Order: sequence, then C-alpha cells, then structure tokens
Amino acid sequence: MVLGTAGAEPANHPMAEAMLPDFNSFVMMRVEGSTAISVDQAAGALKDFDVIFVGELHDHIANHLAEMALLRAIQKRVPHLALSMEQFERDRQATLDDYLAGKIGEETLTDGLGWRNYAQAYRPLIEYAKEHQLPVIAANAPQKIVRCVAREGVKFLSTLPADKRKLVAAMLHTEDGVYKKKFLKFMEEDAAHGGSKGDKEKAADRIEKSFAAQVARDDTMAESIANFLQTHPGYKIMHVTGSFHAEEGLGTVERLKMRLPNLKVGLILPVGVKPGEAAQVKLSDAKGADFAILLRPEPEPYITGSERKAAEDRQAARFRSTASNTCRS
Repeated sequence: MVLGTAGAEPANHPMAEAMLPDFNSFVMMRVEGSTAISVDQAAGALKDFDVIFVGELHDHIANHLAEMALLRAIQKRVPHLALSMEQFERDRQATLDDYLAGKIGEETLTDGLGWRNYAQAYRPLIEYAKEHQLPVIAANAPQKIVRCVAREGVKFLSTLPADKRKLVAAMLHTEDGVYKKKFLKFMEEDAAHGGSKGDKEKAADRIEKSFAAQVARDDTMAESIANFLQTHPGYKIMHVTGSFHAEEGLGTVERLKMRLPNLKVGLILPVGVKPGEAAQVKLSDAKGADFAILLRPEPEPYITGSERKAAEDRQAARFRSTASNTCRS
C-alpha cells in the first residue's frame, strides 16, 4: 500500500505498516507522531504555511512524483499559490514568463537550462503551473556567477556590472554558524583522502570559497522568495530545492527567515528507507522537517575506491578545463 499516492482517504496507520514496494513508491509522513498520511491530508495542513519548502533528491523519480502530487493538492486549497524553483535562475525569469504565457516553445525554455532530467522531473510542475496560471519564480543565482564565486570568493561579485550583480542577492551570509559548520564538515569528509600540508591549506581555501558559492545560491533563493511575497500580498509559495538547502531549517530557509522573520514556513524533506524494512523513521532522520517523503534510498554511486577516485579525477579535470578566463567578460 503506497499511502503517499492514496488521495484523500484517511491513512492514520503507524509507520510500521507503511511499506515501499518499489523505487517509484513514496509515503507521506507527518513527522510529529510518525504517522503515515495521504497527500491530501498533508496539503490540508500545509495550506496554512506562508512558504512551503519541498526538499528533493534531484534524480529520484519518486521524489518528483511526490512533488507533483503535493503541488496539485496544495493548489486546490490555496487560491493564490506561486511555485518557486531552484532549477531556474534569475536571468531566465523573462524566458520562463514567456513560456508560461504561451509565447515560446519548450525547446527555447530549456535551451542551456543545465538539468538533463527536466522532462521527467520538472516538466510536470511547469506544465501544471502553466495550465493553472500559477506564477513561477526563477529563484536561483546564475550558475556562471556561482562558479566564479567558488573560484574567487565573494570578492568576485564586486567586479560585476550592475545588471549582473542584481542577479545575486544583495546580502550574502557567509558568517560562521551551524550551517557553515555542517557544510564544511560535508566538504572535508568528501575531500578527506590525504595529501600534503600545502594541499590541505589549498583545500581549506577552496572549501571556504565553495561555501561562499553555496550561500550565493541560498541567499539568492531566499531573497527571490521574499521579494515576491513583498510585491504579491496574499500569495503563498511552494519552493522546490535540493534537500541540503533546507535541512534542519538552515540554508535557504534560515536566510528567508532573516529577511522575513514573521513568516510561517513549512518543511518537507525526503527520507530514505531500505527495501523490505518497515518505514519507521526517527525524528533525527527527518532533519527538522514537518513532513517527510519516505523513499527507497538511491543506489550507491561507487562501490570501490578506484571508482570514486576516477570520478573525482574527472570532476577536477572539468573544473580545470573551465577555469581560465571564464570569470571575466
């Protein structure tokens, strides 16, 4: 029984009874009480929030099925709903608006978008928004600018002309705190493969700049949401983003509350449950979420150390190949 797709029927079953039969299945769970609920039941509670963050695993089909079901159910209950997306960057807002207005085709919309899974993952959301005339916010900072911040740090932003600078949030919060500590730990663990003292010093500098790039995304998405709410009174927003940007109420969530502290913000996050296990989730697994989307875990990306090393080498080569002269027009 896949309770997440069961519509409006009651689903007040303990999580021990809620199973995930295959990779395309999902179960919605109210974290408080660890209770499985239907998507419609979740939407009934979520309609009272000003902003609903839906964290995702970008390549997980069940996560995207859950997002579509949530958008449909929430929109039926919220007269003025906007969709905000990490996947669209601020410099594409006019193109996105033209597509929603029927002025251009999908090929023009997605040209250069950078999300290879657009058709499977994000087309359903955009087409629903288009059909139901929902505003869609191109919330993110442009990838090219973020990449240059990762190479040069926040100082790069001061080199941008005014029309480019406004594509990134006016204020970036790079200060020390729980989010920075979490990000640095993640990056250090990912890069912990030995090396000389000099290599480690270079790695530390690179990680600091990587955090600045991460924050450029978080603060820009938060500012985009805040700006829309301030210019569209009465609207509520569903924001789709990678789960790291929202876990524990940090990242974009934290930065939105810095800008609009009185907002009521709801958080939905994916939680992996291994095949054959009862879908029982501890509060710590939910990472601060109000609701969880229970999913089968994604496959392991690497089994052997040599696989991981080869992938890291390819990534480093791609970084070097685009490094020279790409941050100066």
